Amino acid sequence: MNKELIVSKIKEGTVIDHIPAGRALAVLRLLGISGKEGTRVALVMNVESKKLGRKDIVKIEGRELTPDEVDIISAVAPSATINIIRNYEVVAKHKVKPPQVIKGRFRCRNPNCVTNLPREPIATSFVLIKSEPLTFACEYCGRYHTLEELV
Repeated sequence: MNKELIVSKIKEGTVIDHIPAGRALAVLRLLGISGKEGTRVALVMNVESKKLGRKDIVKIEGRELTPDEVDIISAVAPSATINIIRNYEVVAKHKVKPPQVIKGRFRCRNPNCVTNLPREPIATSFVLIKSEPLTFACEYCGRYHTLEELV
């Protein structure tokens, strides 16, 4: 029996590899990809990996991620590798790193935080406090949030 994984190559776009198993959908959510955009997306979940044991892979055709998008992926996939594809070849490879500040992407879990008040149109802002485990603090109320809490 053949144990190969068959997913076609993309001509132009981005491949996100080494996503921890089960987190590919969260990566798509962070990137604002719902499937309604008309963009071809290949999603492979829970495949064997020498490095991680099991991993997910996402291929997005026709879209190159911005540096901000690359860094925000680290919130759900700190081990991810981003490959930029042009004319079927990898032209750039990036390891994700946690951003120092995340603005407007996540909701503060403190119900009394000013960012959660309906009459206050303030975007959330979280500052990286430590890398292991990833911990961010709300810039407005100071509450610490782990990666899992934010996502």
